[in-house]
Amino acid sequence: MKTMMTALACAGAAMLLAACDGSVTRTISASAETGETPMVLAASDIEAGRYLVLVGGCNDCHTPQYAATNGAQPPEAEWLKGSTEGHTGPWGTTYGKNLRLTTQRLSEDQWVELLATGSSLPPMPWPSARAMSEADKRAIYRYIRQLPGDAGEQAPEPLPPGATPPAPAA
Repeated sequence: MKTMMTALACAGAAMLLAACDGSVTRTISASAETGETPMVLAASDIEAGRYLVLVGGCNDCHTPQYAATNGAQPPEAEWLKGSTEGHTGPWGTTYGKNLRLTTQRLSEDQWVELLATGSSLPPMPWPSARAMSEADKRAIYRYIRQLPGDAGEQAPEPLPPGATPPAPAA
């Protein structure tokens, strides 16, 4: 039953991707039987990385003013520059890091290791990042490294619980 459900889920994902614009040609190149980690297959690593950033919701926290635009897509030249919009919870207030600057200071192997072992503050979905295939982690790194425009500024440092953020926080 579990194998049949996995097969149905994979088939459903494949059908959804077939409706996409063609830049991502296929996904989930693995199966539960082989124990391989699923990965996105696209015309290039850059296209796979772009797709993963979009469907993974990376812009939601890591792109300036993304939340304020009610989900409207800012120009790609602004993507992943970090955000001054705080996310507040019991952990304090955190800010989406500037991933362009992060990839400039880390090698590709260090990036893969970070996504494989990361566990910093919420709302970063670390369990999802750790579950990605190494190929997908590398595709995201390569995509970020080729983004147009300037790298932007460092996002604010996290604030401890009880500290008042200087800007609006969600």
